[in-house]
Amino acid sequence: MTLDKKLAFRSYDKNVAYLKEQLAVDKSFDLILLELEFHGLRMAIFVVDAFAKDMSLTQIQRELSRLKAEDLTGDVVKTLVKAKIPYIELDTETDLNEIVIQVLAGPAALVVDGFSEVILIDTREYPIRGPEEPDTEQVIRGARDGFVETVVFNTGLIRRRVRDKSLRNEYIRVGVRSHTDMCITYMEDLADAKLVKYIRTALEKIETDGLPMGDKTLEEFIFGQHMNPYPLVRYTERPDVAASHLFEGHVLIVVDGSPSVIITPTTYWHHLQHAEEYRQKPVIGSALRLVRFLAVWVSIFLLPLWFLLAKNPDLLPAQLDYIGIEDAGRLPLIIQFLIAEAGIEMLRMAAIHTPSALATALGLVAAILIGEVAIEVGLFSYEVVLYLAVAVIGSFATPSYEMGLANRLVRVLLLIIVSVFNVPGFVFGIAMLLILLTSMRVFETPYFWPFIPFQWKGARDVILRAPMPLKNRRPRAIHPADPDR
Repeated sequence: MTLDKKLAFRSYDKNVAYLKEQLAVDKSFDLILLELEFHGLRMAIFVVDAFAKDMSLTQIQRELSRLKAEDLTGDVVKTLVKAKIPYIELDTETDLNEIVIQVLAGPAALVVDGFSEVILIDTREYPIRGPEEPDTEQVIRGARDGFVETVVFNTGLIRRRVRDKSLRNEYIRVGVRSHTDMCITYMEDLADAKLVKYIRTALEKIETDGLPMGDKTLEEFIFGQHMNPYPLVRYTERPDVAASHLFEGHVLIVVDGSPSVIITPTTYWHHLQHAEEYRQKPVIGSALRLVRFLAVWVSIFLLPLWFLLAKNPDLLPAQLDYIGIEDAGRLPLIIQFLIAEAGIEMLRMAAIHTPSALATALGLVAAILIGEVAIEVGLFSYEVVLYLAVAVIGSFATPSYEMGLANRLVRVLLLIIVSVFNVPGFVFGIAMLLILLTSMRVFETPYFWPFIPFQWKGARDVILRAPMPLKNRRPRAIHPADPDR
């Protein structure tokens, strides 16, 4: 949704009065109006104080003060843009409402008396942090830079790694009030043109005040499926990961204000891959991947399976009778599990909100109070604590944070179903999970590809980390325009 056009006037007073009113210069201390006059020609600069690059604006004022009277005849705006203002990013605009939006986004607006064109000078300089390695995607060897909260810097980090003429960064603005800057990044000769068009159209159709949660809000607008816990896109804070997906034919969405980049389309298996696998030898990377897969399956199925066997010890062969439970505690097992799961989530949330200096103390409190004391008073049994700890470690080993949360929810639901329906509930729960995963689609990409539908080469590359010289085909499920690497 865009504002109606309001064409600028040739009158300096009318233009300045309209911009002053719309920008509320007299009410907002950080909106600056600087009125100038050179050889009888009036000019005005509108800029946001926090975004203004002082050295650039000072140099521009210095150059304007050197103007001669003959420079201010004829088409002054054209003369200033072409010859007199020493800056790279210059543009002109005749829509006053667009000028208001641009000023609030950071560029400075220069109004010249007698002209309906206003000069936009992109002198903005956002306050940002340095590109540090993201905490959730650390590697032993490899690049240490990560995305920041500025869309221009993020596209620069990507272009540094993808120096190809087919790389496209399409700018788009979303949000009736926030006017959030973002861009669709893709390789024009690799990405599926229908997917690019679908994303572009979906972004243009968004009508909302703003995007307070940034990229996560976009995912909900574009792909929907709000009751589905599993992530439909992948988030990354690593430029090298984003670049590798571009070479495969994926499309990225970069949102200003967010250090995460959206990767789409993705399958279930994209969320289980990690950059560390590609920083080691293929055999080592394959071993790491298999261990990670095992950790993920353990995080989902270990607790429900052990709970089922604890309830039905007759299902165990004699050699595995030690898997059962010796002291069930004072509470039913399902209550113990639910309390423990809630406690783990409380600890996770507490860790997020706890200053790093107090994190050690939080860990000690959790270990002593929740571990030892809870067992001693009979709240938990030893087996519940043991198997829950193993499952939680598996959750933390899941590379995708969103996937880990979804798996935890599925684990709790399986526990509840097993407690109510016993063996049939366990079988039914797993069947429903498989039906959900195999029926999901992200745009036209099957979520469980390459196993359903099955493709041998794709399945091999999912299970094993293939040597890079042998990866000569792009994933067929994302419909790349050029399938050969």
